[in-house]
Amino acid sequence: MPSIAMAESWPLEQLIKLQRSQPSLVQRALQRLLDEDEELRWSVVINAYLDEEISLARSASLLKLHPLELRERFIEKGIPLLLGPTDKADAQAEVDALRVWKQKAESKD
Repeated sequence: MPSIAMAESWPLEQLIKLQRSQPSLVQRALQRLLDEDEELRWSVVINAYLDEEISLARSASLLKLHPLELRERFIEKGIPLLLGPTDKADAQAEVDALRVWKQKAESKD
């Protein structure tokens, strides 16, 4: 099967159009891509975090890390920490992450 030239933008443009009519199809495809490509997943999540679209807790969840571990990685890489939830959903993500962390810590005891 011939590969799509990287310089061509039409595939991305078509995906954007398809998102309007078949969002679940595009969402499934993107999720598979992010699941399969760790470098891409990290890049997408970090960029969304830096654009303040998602919180540190949500970023950690998407990267399957504890928020404190991700915070340490950010500090090591010089990525600025954007602390505190920006909305109710972010606050809930932080609460959920802490509950999971607490449950894991209690189960080890």
